[in-house]
Amino acid sequence: MHKGIAVSPGVVVGVVHRVESVFGSGEPVGLHDRAMIPAEIERFDRAVKLSSDELHAIVQKVGQELGEAEAAIFRTHMTIVQDQGLLAKVRALIETQSLTALSGLQMVLQDYAATFARHEHEFFRERLADIRDVISRIGSHLSLSPVPAPAPASIGEEPGPNGDDPVILVAHEILPSQAMSLGTLPIAGIVTETGGGTSHVAILSRSRGIPAVSGCVGISADVRSGDTIIVDGRDGVVLVRPDPETIAAYRKMQREFFNLKDRLVSNRDQPAASADGVPVELLANINNLSDAHSAVQVGAAGVGLFRTEYLFLTHQDVPDEEEQYEHYRQMIAASPTRAVTIRTLDLGGDKTVPYLGRRNEANPFMGWRSIRLSFEHPRLFERQIRAILRAGKHGKVNMLFPMITTLEELRHVNKLVEESRRNLRREGVPFGEDVKTGVMVEVPAAAVCIDALLRETDFISIGSNDLIQYLVAADRDNAKVAHLCEPLSPAIFKVLHMVLDACRRTGTPVTVCGEMAGQPRSVLVLFGMGLRRFSMSPAFVPTIKAVLNAVTTAQAERFAHQVLQLKTSEEIRSYLNARLHEVSSDLEMFDFT
Repeated sequence: MHKGIAVSPGVVVGVVHRVESVFGSGEPVGLHDRAMIPAEIERFDRAVKLSSDELHAIVQKVGQELGEAEAAIFRTHMTIVQDQGLLAKVRALIETQSLTALSGLQMVLQDYAATFARHEHEFFRERLADIRDVISRIGSHLSLSPVPAPAPASIGEEPGPNGDDPVILVAHEILPSQAMSLGTLPIAGIVTETGGGTSHVAILSRSRGIPAVSGCVGISADVRSGDTIIVDGRDGVVLVRPDPETIAAYRKMQREFFNLKDRLVSNRDQPAASADGVPVELLANINNLSDAHSAVQVGAAGVGLFRTEYLFLTHQDVPDEEEQYEHYRQMIAASPTRAVTIRTLDLGGDKTVPYLGRRNEANPFMGWRSIRLSFEHPRLFERQIRAILRAGKHGKVNMLFPMITTLEELRHVNKLVEESRRNLRREGVPFGEDVKTGVMVEVPAAAVCIDALLRETDFISIGSNDLIQYLVAADRDNAKVAHLCEPLSPAIFKVLHMVLDACRRTGTPVTVCGEMAGQPRSVLVLFGMGLRRFSMSPAFVPTIKAVLNAVTTAQAERFAHQVLQLKTSEEIRSYLNARLHEVSSDLEMFDFT
């Protein structure tokens, strides 16, 4: 048994497909036949050529869009991708050890890492980061190119499982570009060694309703493709090669989970309201067009959070204004009721792109990220604001600014929006005149000063994921301290009550768009505190609708009042477990806090 972090609820029994990563810790993978060596070397050389051509184009574009300083890093990458010494090492490993190209890259990277680890100078750390980026780029092209027969699955080099059993991906880590490509694959579960509740894989898993567990250190070394495995995304447990009795018990839980999930989808055309008829808005958090279509299918009332950073994370260079405008326009057209709240760039922490530079920070989650990064790249920020405003003419669009900490920051972004509106009018470019702007409350300082912020913003969106981790000073993606990032805690409920009460007094629209909005126990309390707008992964909409349909306003208010009196997370958890069982015992299996 491996214990990790529960990041997407549900139970699934399936067979492993181990994803080989350039940065993973798995054993090198060999070719099936030495006759495949010439084709594998040719495949590697083709990936290098594609990477080189790509970098050349990026240097030109980033230089024009952001400036020569930002383009300099890609000039360095061009010298690395053309380094004949590095390339020769990979070819030699393919030829002498019959390794796949991806395994050869992995071994070369490990060799460089061991060499540079002996040097403490900052230059060597930055050089290794550049090499990692280039090897990742070559590796991504290898993953997309045809593999000599017998062909492995499309995401790794290790042959996938056969038969009709559900496929469960097991990986050391899955990069953002890989995570986005998983959307078309028939995956039933995901397990990773790294990451946590806000990682790319966690967000993807929840949007698709796939059971997932992260933070399972060492699991890659414990499994091979074809192994039977159980993923319990409610408790964060993974069972490798279980006995027949355990498999039978979990298959029963799996059937119950998916049968109930299928029944809940039928409520898509029913109104979202409490048992006594109080209406609520259930919105969707989306990353891409696939998520937007899912939001329509489950009956979401609109999109409460569109994460624009995924366009940047999966883009080889900086998207220009026209690319962004077209991307946002397509999202609006595909979203329920064409109502979309678009969040500006929220990069940083574990979400980085090389074309915005690299910072070696001791604590990146509390450093150069989100709105702070946008302020440092005003040309990029202005283009995104303009693109969102232009897309606003195609639907009911709001613009949301992440990680606002001070009133000065809010005033600055409001000024930038007004300047963009004036410039668009002067240029005669059509845009949405009624696009409203809002603040994401995820920094405790913003919550404490909420009254001042409310006077200068149109709406509020509470990002509970970051608010929790900043409130308790613990990185929720760090398995060592993730237990402190407890949504069912007295501190978080007191802060949420303060913000919701301030919005109620001023009549300011407010939404919770963090993971708490999709967790049944949390929703009982939030509804009791007066929240009427919830935004969540599309897969959770039917569940939360069922929860709200089963509770009256008076019941929820009583639950919230009692929770605010309790002193510990364990007391709150025990109390809400009993209340959820009282309201609807069937829905307990959909909670994973």
